[in-house]
Parts: sequence; C-alpha cells; structure tokens
Amino acid sequence: MSNTSQRPSGRSFLIDAFKAAGCLLIVLHHLAFYGPMSDVVATAWPGVVDWLYDHGRLAVQFFLVCAGFLTAGSLARYASLTLSAALKLAWQRYLRLAIPLLAALSFTVLVSEWVRPDFAHASLSATPDWGQALAHMALLQHVLNLEALSAGIWYVAIDLQLYAMTLLSLVAVKAWPRAQTANFVSDGADARRSVMWLVLVCASLWWWNLDTDLDDWGVYFWGSYGLGLLAWEARRFTGSGGSEGQLRSWMVGALMLLVGGVAWWLEPRSRIALAWGVAALLMAVPEAWLWGRAFGASRWRSSLEWLSGVSYSVFLIHFGVSLAVSAVVTVHWPDALWSNALGMLASLLLSLWCGGWLYRWVERPPPTVWRWLSWVAVFMASVGVAMV
Repeated sequence: MSNTSQRPSGRSFLIDAFKAAGCLLIVLHHLAFYGPMSDVVATAWPGVVDWLYDHGRLAVQFFLVCAGFLTAGSLARYASLTLSAALKLAWQRYLRLAIPLLAALSFTVLVSEWVRPDFAHASLSATPDWGQALAHMALLQHVLNLEALSAGIWYVAIDLQLYAMTLLSLVAVKAWPRAQTANFVSDGADARRSVMWLVLVCASLWWWNLDTDLDDWGVYFWGSYGLGLLAWEARRFTGSGGSEGQLRSWMVGALMLLVGGVAWWLEPRSRIALAWGVAALLMAVPEAWLWGRAFGASRWRSSLEWLSGVSYSVFLIHFGVSLAVSAVVTVHWPDALWSNALGMLASLLLSLWCGGWLYRWVERPPPTVWRWLSWVAVFMASVGVAMV
C-alpha cells in the first residue's frame, strides 16, 4: 500500500447538512409512501404529501455523493491495494453496516408480528422464513428477488457494493501497466485512480443507470457515488498547491461538467442532476464553508452534527417505529385528521430518539466479529419468534 495525502481532520459542515436533511426527507418520504396515516393527511394537505411521495426519495442522492466523497477521503492513504488488503477493508465495512442493521431488523420483525393481528396493511411484510433471514444477513435479499423486511434497506446492500467496487478499483490500479501511458496517467497511482473512477462514472451515467433492471446492483448507482469520489479528488488537487494542482482540479471539474451534460442529453434525470449539483458544491465550495469554520460553534450546529451522526441508525430503525405508531393510530383513530397528522410527527420524533439510542449502544461501539455473531443470534431468534 502506497501512502498518499491524508484525509482532512474534523467534521465537514456541508456533509453534515446534506446527511441531516437527507435523513429527515427519507423518513418523511417513507411515511408518505407507505401510509396509512399519510392517506388521511393527504385529504387536507395533498400537495405536501404528494411532494414527499414523489420527490422525497431524491434525498438518496445526498447519501450516495457524500458516501463517495468520504470514501475517497478515507482511502486517500492508499494509492493502490493488494487483493487481501481490499478484502479485509470490505469485511470491516460489512461489519459496520451489518451490526446495526441486524439490530434494527430484529426490532422491525418483532413489531411486524405484534401489530399483524389488528393492522392489515400493504406496508406490512409477510412473516419471514429462514432463507429470507439468511439473505438479509448477506445483504442479498433484493438480488435474490426476496421481499425486504424493512423499507430502504436496499441502500445498505448498495453501499457495500459501491465500497467494494472502489476497493477493486484500487486493486486494479496496482496492476495498471505504467509504460506507454499519457503523462496525466503515468505520473502516479493517484492520477490513474482518478482516470479509472471517471471511466466508471461515464459507464454508469451513460449506460448502466439507463437500465432500471440493474437497480439492485451498485453499477446502477456508481454515477452518483463516483461523482462524490471525483469531487474529493478535485479538492485534493486544489489542496496540493501550485499551478499543476489547480490545473488538475479544473480538469476534473470540466470533465464532471461534460459527463453530466452528456448524461442529461442521453436522458434527463432529476436524480442525476441533483447528484451532480451536490458533487459540484462539495468540489467548489470554499474551505471555510466545507469544514464549517465560517459558522463557528452553536447549538444548532451541534444538533446538525448529532443528526448527521445518527442518520444511518435513524434510517434503519424508522420503519419499525412508524409501523408501531401507524398501527396504534389506525386502530384507535383511523379517520381523524389531526390524530394521523400528529401520528406522522410522532413517528418522526420517535425515529430520531430510537435512532440515537441505536447509534449509542449498537452502531458506535467498535464492530467486532463477536458483536456481529451476537446480533446474528438475536436476529435469528426474532425470526424464529415471528415464525412461531
């Protein structure tokens, strides 16, 4: 592993803002999408519910681009990787993703069986079986065309696939022949890595992302994720100083503009336009705005950082929470507007509270194999209880 520039220290204010906003939008989108409380609320505020239903999912682009940006930063110390090192990093990533996921799925499975007798609604998944449980453990439920046990967990599998693709690109860089290449490519593994990411972004935006049959695979989403990778590379070139660094940064920016323009010409897609806009901001915003030095410390910024930090846990737990609240409201006040509106608000607030708890006790502790095995046992036990 060749060492290159190190990741900047400290939190990124802009990424915290994107992740916090994305977290809230995804929870509200699922509340609007799955109902039944939103069906009642839509009779009074159809515009709001319809917007969340149709456009709230675009917040996924925030997470894809920011994940690519942060991944590029975390892997910056590796100009290339051996296959064994890449597999080790992929396993560590799986553990970080899977441990809180298994805890949240255990909760959701039990909640689903608890509310099933009195809550006959399409948002309720069928009682799981062992094969379905094993597929969720391996993050293969959508690839195997099995029903998901919770909303939005396809993203967890996609995140792991995208991270693995990034690692494999660094393995490929190590094997890239250095002879007979252009100066921009041959002057270092860093540049070869950037070229490889750019090629994959083009392939995704111009080809894979146009085929919706591929939306269970990381290649479909690589365009957005790769734009985040390239945005970090552009900032790294700028931070390296000198006219050469500035030139490379401008080259990456121009290429990103060209790639986005061709993608829009091939097929206008609002999700790709949003991803490009987020990447452009991460690439071009002043350092004081990116890292938050222009704002100073404040209570609202601390809240933003907290919500950003717990966003993954909130994302995992919110569906089970909303099922419980929806069941209570639907059984007791099925047609009352304010009861259902307050139920949606309660679902959001309880999701944030439960997500904070899940982050503190499950996601934040170091991921180890023994902790993973413990949560595998809990998840399997919850599936067994549900089946009984």
